[in-house]
Amino acid sequence: MNFYLTYFIVAAGLFAFVGLFTMFGVYAERKVSAFIQNRLGPTETGKYGTLQVLADMMKMAQKELIIPAAADKILFLAAPAIIFIGVYLGFAALPWGPGLIPANINIGLYYIFAIISIETLGILMAGWGSNNKYSILGAMRSAAQIISYEIPAGFALISVVMVAQTLNLQDIAMLQGILSPDKAKFLGFWDVSAIGGFLSWNVFQAPHLLIAFVIYFIASLAESNRAPFDIPEAESELVAGFHTEFTGLQFALVFLAEYSMMFLVSMVGVILFLGAWNTPLPNIGSLHLASWTTNAAWGILWILLKTLLLVGVQIWIRWTLPRLRVDQLMNLCWKVLTPLAFLCMLISGVWRLWVM
Repeated sequence: MNFYLTYFIVAAGLFAFVGLFTMFGVYAERKVSAFIQNRLGPTETGKYGTLQVLADMMKMAQKELIIPAAADKILFLAAPAIIFIGVYLGFAALPWGPGLIPANINIGLYYIFAIISIETLGILMAGWGSNNKYSILGAMRSAAQIISYEIPAGFALISVVMVAQTLNLQDIAMLQGILSPDKAKFLGFWDVSAIGGFLSWNVFQAPHLLIAFVIYFIASLAESNRAPFDIPEAESELVAGFHTEFTGLQFALVFLAEYSMMFLVSMVGVILFLGAWNTPLPNIGSLHLASWTTNAAWGILWILLKTLLLVGVQIWIRWTLPRLRVDQLMNLCWKVLTPLAFLCMLISGVWRLWVM
């Protein structure tokens, strides 16, 4: 019974975190976009507009749930929940610190990739169930985009798995700091196991993993439908894409899923490439900075800071780069990112056999 109670508490805690992050993310996006465009953003509701997102949530909660007359009611009602649940379940396998992981499963990375693929099904259901030509076009675009960009993202992640020799995300995190049971070598040659810090992160353990990280980050933008890969939601062409017909709490669930996905893909990138919950501070002589700043509490702080930094870059890119055309998007995926990611995977095999 206590086990089940613990599971419910952890699930509720993750849901609360997702909700709080979405509120923070929407507010940050509005303020960052305003800064980039020389505007002020929200200013009226609360100090510096801090209560604007809460006001918007209350407004959406009070809105009428409208189902279009020609819609498939079952698909229409189920789609937003499936989109959100597909992303939310991915948080179960993410490590937050030494010994802090909701579900420490041996195939954690495989599980995350499998479970977030359900989002594509939910998006297709949303587009088809709405019986709206803009929604169907947005859903088809989104499915094609997500399925395509999962290929280079998967190859980039396999590059790390081949070096780490495990799919367990907690084990991959452990290998990137002073708690590592194996030797960590900077660029494959300099043993930094006792030094730790950023020198032992995967992105610095092999030169090609830096390229793999860039490939994964670009692909993660496409999987999250973030600009410049936001053609499934192109307001100039499709009104809003697959969620055109949704209002109130259904629209809120779709929005919650988008910002949850932003955090999820960023955190996966941090875990696999940027040291996960390990400190960026190395041990320097008698200053054992890595040893002092490696524990559960520090781990939560480090992984949050790193993940929020990547989320900030996602927001920055959205308000800086123009939207790609469909042909440009597919050319980038199949002619540039996929061959490069496949090359990184091959190099990882050679690196593991001959260098490590």
